[in-house]
Amino acid sequence: MIITPRVRGFICLTAHPQGCEQNVVNQINYVKSKGSVEGPKKVLVIGASTGFGLASRITSAFGANAATIGVYFEKPSAEGKPGSPGWYNTAAFEKHAHEAGLYAKSINGDAFSDEIKQKTLDLIKTDLGQVDLVIYSLASPRRVHPKTGVVHNSVLKPIGQTFSNKTVDFHTGNVSEVSITPASEEDIENTVAVMGGEDWAMWMDALKAADLLAPGATTVAYSYIGPGLTEAVYRKGTIGRAKDHLEATAFTITDSLKDLNGKAYVSVNKALVTQASSAIPVIPLYISLLYKVMKAKGIHEGTIEQIQRLFQERLFAGADVPVDEKGRIRIDDWEMREDVQAEVAALWEQATTETLPEIGDLQGYRTDFFNLFGFEVEGVEYGTDVNEVVEVPGLV
Repeated sequence: MIITPRVRGFICLTAHPQGCEQNVVNQINYVKSKGSVEGPKKVLVIGASTGFGLASRITSAFGANAATIGVYFEKPSAEGKPGSPGWYNTAAFEKHAHEAGLYAKSINGDAFSDEIKQKTLDLIKTDLGQVDLVIYSLASPRRVHPKTGVVHNSVLKPIGQTFSNKTVDFHTGNVSEVSITPASEEDIENTVAVMGGEDWAMWMDALKAADLLAPGATTVAYSYIGPGLTEAVYRKGTIGRAKDHLEATAFTITDSLKDLNGKAYVSVNKALVTQASSAIPVIPLYISLLYKVMKAKGIHEGTIEQIQRLFQERLFAGADVPVDEKGRIRIDDWEMREDVQAEVAALWEQATTETLPEIGDLQGYRTDFFNLFGFEVEGVEYGTDVNEVVEVPGLV
């Protein structure tokens, strides 16, 4: 079938298999171009099919020559119905990993559930014995708690008072004022339940109890801080409260891994276009201005550049892993440079519907958004028939 983008708000309802594959190939080629990483050899990636999780799997496999198991929750393709982008990403990754002689298998299902955890433990035990790196990169708006059965839904809201500021509709370029009402205590609790560290700790406890963590095993989860411009709706909002919990959980996990000489880290990454970030008011405008500034300075990075640098220059550089005063790895260091933030703040004051095409990089934002779904990728013929039915070679 001929697959075209069908967009509803900040979601694209279709994905293109060849575009997704080309995206994955581009990331693989980037990692290969940067040389080998003296890193992990057996890796579990929880949330492995898009964004930072996918980049972590690619970097592990093609940078460190690692065997990888990926866990994700994606919609398979069927005749006349394209799969989700993460489905096509994983199919492409595993195809190229297998061609390179690398072990790569996947489990598709709800990573919050006990069932999927057990299925993953069984696969590790049978095929790998133990893992030496666990990446936790789940991004979900909803969690069914495996012990209580309670359904928790996260929200993106400020805490304490209504927040008003500029935002942009990245499809039209229209800059407008947005106001977001504050969260309730229940909103905060639910967001922490979905996006905090409880599930990460559950995974690590289960892996350790089953003796599936190698001595010196490392685990990493991903977070974001951002500038003062976005903190009311992000770092000081409900999602920030969840990230606080995630970051505190790293210390709890490290304590639990002491007998293995293991360590848990949170890596604070830079702002990038994701399905999640597209949904947060204010963030698309901030990112379009940030892209303009960082590209002009030659320091812009996408997900694969961020994660490759994290692996090669931080996690597996051979020395102690550098962290900030709260124990976090700061791979957002280029975004948060004083000169970068000063320029973005100045542009923010000037940003209107009329000025944004000149002072921002809205086109770069849009391109990255469509790339998430396999569209507008260089070298892909979009007007031709493609087979929408694609199998994931290592699906268990």
